[in-house]
Amino acid sequence: MDPEVLLRFLCTFLIIDELKKLCRHRHRRHVLYSRLIRENHIQTRPLYCRINQSVPVLDRFFSQEDPRPDFRLSRESLAVLLNLLNQDRRHGWGATIEILVFLFWLASGASYRVVSRVFGMPRSTVHYIVHRVTKEVLAIRYQVIHLPTTPEDLEVVSRGFAGLAHHRAFMKAVGAIDGCHICIKCPSGPDGQCYRNRKLFPSIILQAVCDHRGHFIDTYVGWPRSVHDSRVLRHSPLYSQSVYLPPGHFILADGGYPCLQRPLPLITPYKRPVQGVGAQRFNSHHSRARSIIERAFGMMKNRFRAIFLQALEVHHTYVPHLSYHPMSN
Repeated sequence: MDPEVLLRFLCTFLIIDELKKLCRHRHRRHVLYSRLIRENHIQTRPLYCRINQSVPVLDRFFSQEDPRPDFRLSRESLAVLLNLLNQDRRHGWGATIEILVFLFWLASGASYRVVSRVFGMPRSTVHYIVHRVTKEVLAIRYQVIHLPTTPEDLEVVSRGFAGLAHHRAFMKAVGAIDGCHICIKCPSGPDGQCYRNRKLFPSIILQAVCDHRGHFIDTYVGWPRSVHDSRVLRHSPLYSQSVYLPPGHFILADGGYPCLQRPLPLITPYKRPVQGVGAQRFNSHHSRARSIIERAFGMMKNRFRAIFLQALEVHHTYVPHLSYHPMSN
């Protein structure tokens, strides 16, 4: 046999033999590693998932400084949120780190690239965390955003709106409704123009009802902003299912909504030009009470800038899921 061919054959044989040994060693190591994991002798979290807590934003958090400048929530609110969310993390960073990354992204309005540099993690991981935590928040939204259910709760809300309006005629008001823009990146295709509003930037509608304290008690989101508020209302479960409002109670709305008696009683102000002193006084009291929904939107926009001050870096069909988180805080 040709010596060169024999040498190649021998080299090939040696390489195959070494590969077999390597595979056997890897198999033994895998079996041993799995056994140690089951017996809890080693930590299951890989090295690449150990976050560097010395980065400034985390150092401020773990040194017990006020987290509101970075995350827009107090420590008490963060503790409540962590308690509500799923704490089981068999891989990746712990629940606390993931919540902080998610909140920082919401609060700062920064891109995934900037957030990844702030926390020292890959941009793809930031993207994954945002979507993961959003799904968890969405799963618990009804624990936080819900309509008053007991007569006592309705009584408290009614008295609150009467206090806002400075008039007993609003003792039966149990909510204020309005809508706001959520800016998105314009979807491709012919339907993209449907998302452009009167200010010519693409957005979807967030319809919300709040109580006298500005706490959201009902939400409906997803329609293109070119659609009128009244049409969005008619397609919302609050209207179509008539699940709210005992007899005699009503919700306050602005002039963009119709004044309705059923299936969802809405009280709107008199249209301009207003004639008569009585109508002017009614509009004044109505505005005082209804403005709570505008203040609620204002506080939410100021707290979580990523959703309202720039186009979201997610697909437009995913925006409704993301919009529930700010309303639950």
